[in-house]
Parts: sequence; structure tokens; C-alpha cells
Amino acid sequence: MSATQHPTAGASTPVTGDPLDGGLSKKGLSAGTVGLIGAVVIGISCIAPAYTLTAALGPTVSEVGFQVPAIILVGFIPMLLVAFGYRELNRAMPDSGTSFTWGARAFGPWVGWLAGWGLIAATILVLSNLAGIAVEFLFLLIDQLAGSPGTIAELAFNPFINVGVCLLFMLGATFVSYRDMQTTQKLQYYLVGFQVLVLVVFSVAAFAAVAQGNAFDASPVELSWFNPFAVGDLGAVVAGLSLSIFIFWGWDVTLTMNEETKDPEKTPGRAATLTVVIIVALYLLISVSLLSYAGVGTGELGLGNEDIQSNVFFYLSGPILGPVAWLVSLAVLTSSAASLQSTFVSPARTLLAMGHYGALPPKFAAVSPRFFTPGYATIVSAIVASVFYAVMRFISEDVLWDTITTLGMMICFYYGLTAFACVWYFRKQWFDSARNVFFTLVFPLVGGIILAFLFVRTLIDSMDPDYGSGSNIGGLGLVFILGVAVIGIGIVIMIWQAIRRPAFFRGETLSIDSPASLRRAKR
Repeated sequence: MSATQHPTAGASTPVTGDPLDGGLSKKGLSAGTVGLIGAVVIGISCIAPAYTLTAALGPTVSEVGFQVPAIILVGFIPMLLVAFGYRELNRAMPDSGTSFTWGARAFGPWVGWLAGWGLIAATILVLSNLAGIAVEFLFLLIDQLAGSPGTIAELAFNPFINVGVCLLFMLGATFVSYRDMQTTQKLQYYLVGFQVLVLVVFSVAAFAAVAQGNAFDASPVELSWFNPFAVGDLGAVVAGLSLSIFIFWGWDVTLTMNEETKDPEKTPGRAATLTVVIIVALYLLISVSLLSYAGVGTGELGLGNEDIQSNVFFYLSGPILGPVAWLVSLAVLTSSAASLQSTFVSPARTLLAMGHYGALPPKFAAVSPRFFTPGYATIVSAIVASVFYAVMRFISEDVLWDTITTLGMMICFYYGLTAFACVWYFRKQWFDSARNVFFTLVFPLVGGIILAFLFVRTLIDSMDPDYGSGSNIGGLGLVFILGVAVIGIGIVIMIWQAIRRPAFFRGETLSIDSPASLRRAKR
């Protein structure tokens, strides 16, 4: 069967790809609706700086102390290197399947399927956590505005109330995501602009308190804070890096929108690079200001205090901002809610591509005839994330938080595979120019190796029953069990799909190819 005619595309999304281009084809999405600024805004929204830092800053301090800025910078390096690889792949093959499509084109259908699964699993894990954080900060905000310390905020920890409100958040995010990308862009402009503004004001106020002598534990900023070698312990560096990978994750959403962006070969890659650079600058500003204000001690407001590490912004917003501390709660709420909505973009479009090329049932290839969005895939993503959150929330809150560390493993897994896909796909072009040496070989290879190392190291370390929350089953750490289970489930589903839909796994619907061979074929 020709790569341009396979039954899995569905009537609404006929495959019209050029067979010389390995069967790549449009999927019915609304082309040209997202510009560079819109893509960057959605990328920042997906990363959710306010949400990620309030959850990750404390644990990172517990691992590396004042060297948090150094760990942020070191974590930024593999992200930037991998982003360069993504940019090159997108330039050659702008396809909404991203990691799935590129992995299949470079290494074949089996590796491509697993790369797609890694992306989907990671986003499903974070969707559930985003909804949970949104619920907590909604009740906290109401509590602060009502002036009833702790009374209303405690309701968020009632599992029935928590899950019920969480499902309402998920429903709202699904509704917006189902609609056209212009609706998403308009909403994100306001939500992202507000959270970034509040975070900058929060940091400036912290620095002002230090300058005026009103800080809790004023610590002068030192160059050693930016030196990763000052950490000393390799295990602490790796643990800190794993957390930093989590706080940067999400920029690749700019690539999954490539079929909906203006100038799809260039805009998504530029947006990814800009997003990562903006985020690292924002993270450094916030982390340095809070370290300078609170220090890393275990005192009441010290960042080393275990009681405040799970929600740093909540405990420091009052002392730093006084009567307008509620703005920080609102910023984290809008951050998690905005990211909840924008994060739907990646799994929905990956599932769409997998259905389109015959790697999943044809229903996933369905595009809304009114909004030109992957409607069925969006709804499935929402249902799976909702069920996962509800089950995990009733099992244990510790289990839910362990999914954050598991998320870091999945990010390293599919980012690393995609980086290596870039290296291998362009292997016949490595030495065509000095630019190619760096952007198609050195940068993605180094980035991929770093992420592969972090994946293996985290997998080994997480076997320790004390890793993460300390929960374990049969003496094995819960993070390890969750990570292996997620990958194992993906392998089982992949084998089942290979039995049911062998065309994709025989390379008939999405072929292995390289730029050099394409040029020869076209000549």
C-alpha cells in the first residue's frame, strides 16, 4: 500500500503527503494561525514558571543549597542543546507528531512509537499535577481574600472536594483546548503576562527587603551560587539536575504547533529557543532574590525548612508583599490553570499524528470540522489525566508527588531519543558545513548524552526505597516502580498496536529516511 494512501487517516484527514518525503502529510489543522510571539507565550505558559518554581525551588535547595542558580544554569544547557536539535528536525520535517514522527523517520517505527509514548505519558502525568496545584491555590486565594487563615484553604485537602474541583478545572481546560488556536492564544496572553509580571514584582520586592534590612535571613549574592562544582556531591548535582529538567520542560509545545504556525519551518524552532532563554532569565531572577531574602537555613522562613519546601511562594509571599500577598497565590493559580490548558496541545497533536499515520486507532486522527483541532485526542487526554489524578489522589498524596520525579525520567527519555534522532537523521550532512557540525551533531549529541545519563542515574537511584517521598513496594522505591510501569505499559500497548495495525510498524505509512536520500530521490 502506498504511503500516501492508508486507511488509518480517517475521512476527515486524508493523507496527501509526497511519497518522496516519507509520507509526511497535513492533518487538517488550522495552518498559519500562530505567530512567533503567540508561540513563545504558549511555550512559557506550558512551562508554567510560577507553578514549577513553587513546587521545585524548595526540593532543589534541599539538595544543593545556595547553588540553585548553578543547577538552573546547568539544567539549561541540555535543554538548549536539545532545542537546537528540535529546531533542525522541524526545519526538515515540520510535523505535529514531533518526537514520534522524527523518531520514526530516523530510527524506525518502534523507536518512534516509544518516543511518542514518552511525550504523551509525561504530559498526562503533569496534567494531573497541574490540576491539583490549581485546586490548592484556588482555595488558598479564597482563604486569603476572606481573611480566614487556614479555614478555607484546608478544604483543598479533602480528597472529595479536591478531585471534584480538579475535574471542573480539567473540563474548562478541555473546552478551551478543543476550540481553535486563536482562542488559546488570546487567553494565554493575559494569563502569562499576569504571572510573569507578579513574579518580577515579587523578586524586586525581595531584593528591596534585603537592601532595607527587612529580610528574614539576608544573604549577599555571591558568584559561588553560580558554580556547580561548589556542590561537591555528584548525587546532589544529579538530583538537582533532575528537578531543573522538570522546571524547563514544556518548551517543545512550540514545535507541536508547527502545522499551525506561520512559516512552520522556522517559527517553531525560533520560538523554542526564545522560550528557553526567557525562562532561564526569569528563574535566575526569582531564585537569587529568594535565596538572598530567606537563606537556606531551617528557620521559620528559611528555604531549608522542610515544612515550607513544598510551597515556597505561599510562605514567603506574606512577609515579602504584605497585604497584596494574594497576588502571588493568584499568579500560581493562573500559572497552573494556563499551563493545564496549553499542555493539552502536545499530547493531543502527538496522538493525532499517531492516529494519522496508523500507529493508533483511526479515531485519534479525527479533526474538529468547526475548530480544526484534534478534538477526539484532546478529550481522550483529558479523561485519562482526570482518572489518573483521581485514583492517585485517593491512594496517597505522596504517590501523586512522586509522579513529579517520574515525570523527570520521562522527559529525559523522550527528549534524549529526539536528540539522538536528530544526530542520526542528519548523519550524511554532518560535515556539509561548520554550522551542521554543531547543530546536527555536537549540540544534540551532547544534550542527548546528558539526558540519557540523567535517565539511567535517576532510574538506578529511584530503586532506593527512601527516594522521593519514601514510599516503596516490596523494598523498591515508588518512583522506580512508576517509571518502569509507565514505560512497560507503553511497550504493551505498542505491541498490541503492532498486531492490530502492522502497516505502520512495517514502515508503510511513515518511512525511515534521511535528507541526503531524499535529495537523491528527487533528482
